[in-house]
Amino acid sequence: MKNKFEFQPVLFTALKNYSKEKFFSDLMAGIIVGIVALPLAIAFGIASGVSPEKGLITAIIGGFIVSFLGGSSVQIGGPTGAFIVIVYGIIQKYGLEGLAIATVIAGIILLLMGFLKLGTVIKFIPYPIVVGFTSGIALTIFTTQIKDLFGLSMETVPADFISKWVAYAGSFHTTHIASFIIGAASILLIVITPKFSKKIPGSLVAIIVLTIVVYLLKSQFGITGIETIGDRFTIHASLPSPAPLSFNMETIDSLISPAFTIAMLGAIESLLSATVADGVTGGKHNSNTELIAQGAANIVVPLFGGIPVTGAIARTMTNINNGGRTPVAGIIHAFVLLLILLFLGPLTKHIPMACLAGVLIIVSYNMSEWRTFRSLMKNSKSDVAVLLTTFFLTVIFDLTVAIEIGLLLAMLLFMRRMMEATKVSVIRDEIDLSHEGEITHDEERLVVPKGVEIYEIDGPFFFGIANKFDECMKEIGDKPQVRIIRMRKVPFMDSTGLHNLESLYRLSSKEHIHLILSGVNPQVHKVLTKSGFADKIGDDNICSNIHEALEKATIVVDSLRK
Repeated sequence: MKNKFEFQPVLFTALKNYSKEKFFSDLMAGIIVGIVALPLAIAFGIASGVSPEKGLITAIIGGFIVSFLGGSSVQIGGPTGAFIVIVYGIIQKYGLEGLAIATVIAGIILLLMGFLKLGTVIKFIPYPIVVGFTSGIALTIFTTQIKDLFGLSMETVPADFISKWVAYAGSFHTTHIASFIIGAASILLIVITPKFSKKIPGSLVAIIVLTIVVYLLKSQFGITGIETIGDRFTIHASLPSPAPLSFNMETIDSLISPAFTIAMLGAIESLLSATVADGVTGGKHNSNTELIAQGAANIVVPLFGGIPVTGAIARTMTNINNGGRTPVAGIIHAFVLLLILLFLGPLTKHIPMACLAGVLIIVSYNMSEWRTFRSLMKNSKSDVAVLLTTFFLTVIFDLTVAIEIGLLLAMLLFMRRMMEATKVSVIRDEIDLSHEGEITHDEERLVVPKGVEIYEIDGPFFFGIANKFDECMKEIGDKPQVRIIRMRKVPFMDSTGLHNLESLYRLSSKEHIHLILSGVNPQVHKVLTKSGFADKIGDDNICSNIHEALEKATIVVDSLRK
């Protein structure tokens, strides 16, 4: 029997046929992914406005839960660059507790999405919207790293994009040359490392090499002014105890909008990551189980001071490329990070901020998808409008506004395309049955009796089309004796379509025009029966095909002529 909520963690299925060979493969992949995740978790934590160990805690606890409960065999969960902008904004406005509460609410939303089987719905968000806000986030992350990259002397950095660049322009004369060299060297090392080794992450090489260089410059050569993590944060090399959160309706009301943004962004990024992974491994993830796992992670992690969790595409691909094939690799990755936090955590204080800025600039470049952005600019005007609207809203305002308006645009575009796809046509003379699929007799053409008009609806009869049908009826303006509404190509009908049909029936009755429905499918017939419309019009006026409808119309016309 199929699970009602489709909650089927892949881990439990994978362990049934687990072997020593699979374990060693997962072990190596988990260790490598843990090492790759280390600099990214620290960088994402700091860029989000929290201490570096909070980024590690997010990767440890969140990564464990996502792998333990998730619907993908290879998904790696943790903090990602996409959340930097929204998390930093929430902290600035509502503080750390506000972020924690928003993340928990987002987790609950994700749980509900999973239980309501909305995992597949996320996949229908138009690609220009995804690219628009991803590219916008990338540019915003790049902008936030300029201060640390150049070592600028600035007491405060404005929150919005334009003000940031105005402030930077007035502060570039304070550039710290040594910090800039460290940042530039970081970018260079990350770029050239893959040319020598595909296994060792360039970000880890950059952090190790440049941390040693900066330590020697300070201790042996007396060079000062290169800011490190320890100059800005106090590192706690331990897992904190869970702290309770105080919820009230006022707080929930003010945080529901950013929480919705976290949930939607987390769902989109996680399912996108899982889909990309499926394409490489040939597997198939359970999107609803994955959403439930993401929801659980985002409910638990904030209790330990962590930030939002989602599926990380780069780390998931690293896992796949190094042989990880079951969720065990993701669990090992979480334990590797835990050991690093407990035993090597204090050493992270020596990492230069300019080096982390270089890491995040490379992350933002990889996120930018500028080639895809450029190719989408050649698409239709509506796609370009959605792409640029989402991009500029993300950059100039914030991600919350961009996602909400982006989703609204997606719905409007969907409705417009449905309206374009659905046609309403009028037939007065004869019907060509050669391509109709309703031939039950030998003839290929049916003559429409005089005094009968046929209105065919080709597509869903929902509110946009209902209005279109209504306008079509008014434009025609004729008063036949019988109107046949041919609905064989109407897969479903909403309340507005039903309302317009009832209005047409009332108008037709008032004008003494007989109304007949043809080709009504069982689902639409159920709607008509449940609403009581079938009783009003009479079951004998709801015909299964056009032949029956025309026979009925002929009888009605003949009776009216007598």
